[in-house]
Amino acid sequence: MKFDSLKSSPRLLIEIPLKPLQGSRFQPTGFPDLGAATFKGFDDQGQQVDSLLVESAQSMANRLESVCWDESNDCLAAPLKGLPYIETTLPDGTVTDSIREAHRVNSPYIASSKSKEFDEFKKAVGFEANKPFDRRKLAKALLKYDSCSLLHGTFLEKIGGVVRLPRVISGFVEANGVDVASAGGVKFDRVQPGTGENTPYGKAAEGYGNVPYHRDEYTARNIVAYFNLDLAQLRGYGLGDDAENMLIAISLYKIRKFLHEGLRLRTACDLEATAGIVVKRPEGFDIPELGEIEKALPGLIKKVADANLFANPAITKMTYSKK
Repeated sequence: MKFDSLKSSPRLLIEIPLKPLQGSRFQPTGFPDLGAATFKGFDDQGQQVDSLLVESAQSMANRLESVCWDESNDCLAAPLKGLPYIETTLPDGTVTDSIREAHRVNSPYIASSKSKEFDEFKKAVGFEANKPFDRRKLAKALLKYDSCSLLHGTFLEKIGGVVRLPRVISGFVEANGVDVASAGGVKFDRVQPGTGENTPYGKAAEGYGNVPYHRDEYTARNIVAYFNLDLAQLRGYGLGDDAENMLIAISLYKIRKFLHEGLRLRTACDLEATAGIVVKRPEGFDIPELGEIEKALPGLIKKVADANLFANPAITKMTYSKK
């Protein structure tokens, strides 16, 4: 698998047309103080249309991480074995890690730990107060201890306010030409079916009685998933060709795996691709199939490991302690 055609391109821009797997309605992402994120967008002819954020960039980052984890065996997916990450054990014996934590290396169970292993990570980051910060040191530290955090960005404010990197890979899903499909239902209580407040066992606010509810789903003329791989940013870290090729392959694996098994975003939002991946930039680059990427990844990871750019062992284990 070669990426020579990407060498002179600052971005790899990808679009994938989607549609509901069944029917025409879908449930978008929502926010407690906002609801669905609707806005005025534009179609291909420049005409203003009602639009909707189906999945946000921050949520997509978590979804791209989740496809890398084998839930049945509680470990990294087989093609990614050997990739470094941080594992931490909590006082009650619970184990979590930088792949599955929402803020990755900046999870409080990692970044707030007083373990010597995290002290070694901080030393590799190389932050010194009141001195210019070299972000290439942060990039090399992330490559060494948790390569996926390098792809998805990080902000380690517990180390220093400037210890941050933006995402190398980002994605989101938008819909345009949208209309509201209002729906609702009733939670039935077979013991005390009334809806009043004077029920024998408790109030509706406590879950008793019949509780009517409503919710808004949507239909759309178009739904599109967008992905942006910032190749210029990746090259700027100075990690070398082998590391860059590995990180590009991991990014493409995440996208392919997400499209293969991750498009059920919610119970009422199950999507499928209506066509193949469309590469907008650079022209002429074809995204390898998932099987080809899975076959190439072990060799690409081994090259970087053999160059001693990963922690040894690859999984850095620490015990969470605030004392």
